[in-house]
Amino acid sequence: MKERGKLYFRYGTMGSAKTALLLTNAYNFEERGIAYLCFKPATDTREEKNVIRSRIGIERECRLIYPETDIFREFHDMNESGAMLPEWILVDESQFLTRQQVEQLAHIVDEFGCNIICYGLRTDFKTNMFEGSSRLFELADTIDEVKSTCSCGGKTIVNARIDSKGNIITEGEQVEIGGNDRYIAVCRRCWNNKRIESLSRNTLPFD
Repeated sequence: MKERGKLYFRYGTMGSAKTALLLTNAYNFEERGIAYLCFKPATDTREEKNVIRSRIGIERECRLIYPETDIFREFHDMNESGAMLPEWILVDESQFLTRQQVEQLAHIVDEFGCNIICYGLRTDFKTNMFEGSSRLFELADTIDEVKSTCSCGGKTIVNARIDSKGNIITEGEQVEIGGNDRYIAVCRRCWNNKRIESLSRNTLPFD
């Protein structure tokens, strides 16, 4: 009987060191001689295409997942060809996966006994859940929050999108790739307060 694998989802706001945790796991697997593969959706264009890089400077090569990629089919073909399947699969920016791709990952876990850890955001700048994250909450065996702290001392919950002046933006496409120049992680109370401040600054007084 195949050993049972697990599907993990580790989520947190931007800047909570999710990618650093992924890369630390990759380093530990490498040191111990454990077979692993790193993946990220091609949607994430902040770095070189085939690299996962943390803000602290460490990086690893990775494979890309395109919107049309059938991840299970790739692993099925690897298995059929006699190639050794990895014991662990690490997926960065998993919020950008499609619903079907998360289901494919779950199928890989159940069919081949691989362990898969997905790292990603829970919600977008409007506090709406991403498609990939939503399905991971529904299917993952284990769900962990990677916590970080707001400037006020509260727990960060919102990935707030900002303009060049630091004003909170509440309209726009769900996916807009950016770093510290476009997003700040804040608690819900600070997000609400900053939205009110931004609206006040952008509202012209009546004559």
